[in-house]
Amino acid sequence: MSTENIYTLAIESSCDDTSAAVLLNDKVLSNIVARQSVHEEYGGVVPELASRAHQQNIVPVVDVALKKAGIRKNDLSCIAFTQGPGLMGSLLVGGSFAKSMSLALEIPLIAVNHMKAHILAHFIAEEGFDKPTFPFLALTISGGHTQIVKVNSFFDMEIIGETTDDAVGEAFDKSAKILGLPYPGGPLIDKFAQEGNPKAFPFTKPKVDGLNFSFSGLKTQILYFIQKKVAENPDFIEENKADICASIQYTIINILMDKLKEAVKQTGIKQIAIGGGVSANSGIRKTLKEAEKKYGWKTFIPKFEYTTDNAAMIGIVGYYNFLEHNFSHSDIVSKARIEF
Repeated sequence: MSTENIYTLAIESSCDDTSAAVLLNDKVLSNIVARQSVHEEYGGVVPELASRAHQQNIVPVVDVALKKAGIRKNDLSCIAFTQGPGLMGSLLVGGSFAKSMSLALEIPLIAVNHMKAHILAHFIAEEGFDKPTFPFLALTISGGHTQIVKVNSFFDMEIIGETTDDAVGEAFDKSAKILGLPYPGGPLIDKFAQEGNPKAFPFTKPKVDGLNFSFSGLKTQILYFIQKKVAENPDFIEENKADICASIQYTIINILMDKLKEAVKQTGIKQIAIGGGVSANSGIRKTLKEAEKKYGWKTFIPKFEYTTDNAAMIGIVGYYNFLEHNFSHSDIVSKARIEF
């Protein structure tokens, strides 16, 4: 089995984006994402609608990924897919397709943990982007997860801090919903925050032991604050939107940074890599870059297209597993919750 030119087809279908990518070794040849707009009118992802859309999208998305990469399916060395975590119906669509295609082509199948893929996205060969060296700390922040992970190698990772309730992405989106902003609201809070005063409305940061996080109390605090202010002035949100968003974002970033600083102190590791959909937030990116000068850290921020759910990050994990012959059997099952 040749390891000179490894062509990996990767499939990601953990939530509401159907994505397929083709990698030549650690370089991305194509990374196609079909987004689902159907959920916007419901204010969140509807699992049943998501899985139906995946069924419609997966064949054309894979077809376009192969064509854009300029290869035939018979050139593929392996197929990697997201095993979990995610929405069960969505995972089953991608997993079933990957299994069927690997059996038909008689090539290895590689199951990938979605959250580990967010971390290893930093190892995609991309001009102008440095790769971290082991060990490093990874802050994975998304709609469903908030974790600090000590990364010792491609296959040795340890969660040293995580949320005890809601994820940071949910805190952004729910806060946006309280303000009457459409779904997904996180990017809109980021947009308005850039024009506001981050210290206009101070919110209390939760006290959580160790390196763990909590965001449910902050969401409740924001809700009560808005309800009180709107009762006093019905136009409060519209008149103060930028300042409210800036204050919410400032508080969330401070919560993340406090825990990161403690993690660096405990481990002595000053390499910080971020991943996950919320790492697209401009405030978080700016604060991390400032931390390089302020604390002497080396920070790694992925290319924007590798922050949200995408198949390229699944493919890079597939590539490194292929090198180690870490293959999966066709009877492997998708899991909504999966051990890290």
